[in-house]
Amino acid sequence: MLAVISGLIIAVCLPVFAQYAKKRQVSKGPRALGLLELAGNGKAHLVPITIMINGKFYDAGAYKADPVPMALQSGTVYESLKSGVSQGLFTVSGALPETTGWVGDGKWRSTAEIKADAERNKAEAAKKAYKAPDEISGPPKLRRPQSDKTSSTGSQTTAPESSPKSAPSPDAPAPNSPPSSSNAGNTSAPASNSPTSIESPGRPVLRHQAPSETTHEQTKAGTQDEPLKGPIQLIPAVSDTGGAESRPYAYQLKPEEEQKFLKAMTSIAENDVKARATKLLGQPEPATKPARKAARPALTPELQNVQMHVFDLTSSNEPVLVLTATASIPNARIPLQYTTALVTREDIYGELHKVFAQTTDDQHLDVIPKYEFIDAVDSDGDGRGELLFRKTQDSGSAFGIYAVIGDRFWTLFEGKPGR
Repeated sequence: MLAVISGLIIAVCLPVFAQYAKKRQVSKGPRALGLLELAGNGKAHLVPITIMINGKFYDAGAYKADPVPMALQSGTVYESLKSGVSQGLFTVSGALPETTGWVGDGKWRSTAEIKADAERNKAEAAKKAYKAPDEISGPPKLRRPQSDKTSSTGSQTTAPESSPKSAPSPDAPAPNSPPSSSNAGNTSAPASNSPTSIESPGRPVLRHQAPSETTHEQTKAGTQDEPLKGPIQLIPAVSDTGGAESRPYAYQLKPEEEQKFLKAMTSIAENDVKARATKLLGQPEPATKPARKAARPALTPELQNVQMHVFDLTSSNEPVLVLTATASIPNARIPLQYTTALVTREDIYGELHKVFAQTTDDQHLDVIPKYEFIDAVDSDGDGRGELLFRKTQDSGSAFGIYAVIGDRFWTLFEGKPGR
């Protein structure tokens, strides 16, 4: 009987941890993770979050800051990834010190712009290749040497007397002619475009742009900032020369499945808010017994700004659900604004398991922080997604990276409040 029970336990736990049994191909690093603030006017800033060195996470805003941190070195390229799908490239051109820490300034290019530039360059190259035969066609032209004008006089007098039949072929080079200007320019071009390195040998570097993609922008200093105007999108961005290929993390749902998940998640969130309000406001008085004063109204939360995301973080076809919302309780004796964050996973039987839940209110942020969900991102380069949150307290905000393994919510990195 004991053997049968042990076999059943192994059979139940095996699907949960099967995806973690294989040896993970973690990036050797350095791998930097930042948050891209992309405004409606096309301007963007980068907030450094973490930098991974040999599997360990460090605060990217302070790592190797001399004074600019390593994650914001000029020329570093970040790829912005929305739920694992590339949105474009951000090239750092300077670092700006702010009261909350360093912020990277630079040039943003969306995937559409990169594709358009590649097609335009291809068309221009084809156009130049088509014009090349016309430039070398026709009869040969004698050129007067700049160093010896007397010898060129004889060349000019004898050239018209030559018969058309005896003229050299177009493919033959002209006698005593110097190299053409186009060839001379090509020989000197590599020397002028050769990049120079100012970094010390052996120092780890992040993903840098190729010399041909240099933006020629000066590194900004002080408060010379490019203003961000319009609505701002928050998109995770990664800089790494290696690591696994990015893949989409969004879990595809049918409309009826989405409504089913949303109903179950909102029900759990409402119960969490109600439990928090009951702890703060106390139990409502029952209306069955006569009382001298009116009974307290029932604590019935109303959710607002509900956002639900569903991910397949480990390519195991097991959805992980994230819901965030604000809430209020009408007719409560103390009007409080609640915020709730909820993470669940669905098992093979279709049941939701609560992995993480945090509910707080605007009067107790010094004790319980509120969690703002950013997105799913591969923070360590192993091809599996983690959840990126921003924690906000009275003392400031910080970022946290968490992995969902079974019913556990594993902390990979948590920054210090104040950023």
